Amino acid sequence: MSPNQSNVEELASQVLAGSRRHLARAITLVESTKAEDRARARQLLRLVAQKKTEAVRVGVTGVPGAGKSTFIDALGVRLIEQGHRVAVLAVDPSSSRTGGSILGDRTRMGALAAADQAFIRPSPSGNHLGGVARATRETMLLAEAAGYDVVLVETVGVGQSEVAVAGMVDTFLLVTLARAGDQLQGIKRGILEMADIITVNKADGDNESASRVAARDLRTAMKLITSDPNARRPPVLTSSSYTGLGLDEIWQAILEHRSYLESSGGLERRRALQQRDWMWALIDDELIEAVRQTPQIRQSRQQLEEDVMAGSLSAVEASQTVLETFARHLPEIWTGSS
Repeated sequence: MSPNQSNVEELASQVLAGSRRHLARAITLVESTKAEDRARARQLLRLVAQKKTEAVRVGVTGVPGAGKSTFIDALGVRLIEQGHRVAVLAVDPSSSRTGGSILGDRTRMGALAAADQAFIRPSPSGNHLGGVARATRETMLLAEAAGYDVVLVETVGVGQSEVAVAGMVDTFLLVTLARAGDQLQGIKRGILEMADIITVNKADGDNESASRVAARDLRTAMKLITSDPNARRPPVLTSSSYTGLGLDEIWQAILEHRSYLESSGGLERRRALQQRDWMWALIDDELIEAVRQTPQIRQSRQQLEEDVMAGSLSAVEASQTVLETFARHLPEIWTGSS
């Protein structure tokens, strides 16, 4: 047994034993883009996947300023009080210029971060759309293997492309605000169609009455989403992270949605589709990385980029050159001789 294999098996064993420290190390491994780390990460995932879990997976998205992180903090603490172990995967937007990310969600989840039964992992979105990080699926699998029975995935926000998390979770929760105005317009029909539960947050103080009105209006709007009278309509609730209003009702709605999926066969179907999508996402990642790491492409990359930027070569021609180079050297890449 090689030292690397032994180390991976020990890491998997510690993750399965519930060690938060080793879980953090495992996530760092699956987030790595180094070739040797990617091979070890695959081995790690195979080992932990042998443990079957019944974790509840919830995606949380919402309009800017809706208080998603504070909401997750309050809900997570409430769930821990009920005996759950809660993992939060918080995705922060990365700078398109520097690639950097603030990763500040943990600071807005102070109460949850202090709990031994919680695990919070902020990750940069990198160049991935969908409001998720590259290894969000893998991180979810590791957290569940470590014994966290509730996994909350907070997306970077809400928009036209930031909806990939809906394809990774069991329940998709949309957090909005009263008097959202143009922000609510930005949600558009697409996310409303994907939402399994909606809550109008910050329903406290002077805003409580307006939140109830907003929830009523949203319930009316949801009736227009589908003309099928038998179709399930997402419940629209109100909540407050400050007072705790609605938190128990939201968790109950999450459990009822899961029961609905289980009784209809939808949960099994949804998980199967998620596995299929994960397969293709992994293939996409590996192919892109293989193209970038092909020696002949790495040698010509800078010149190609300069030619495209100077206008002497079109993006179409440059991409075709890259793909033809990759195809020509594919036998070498496949056998590992290059």
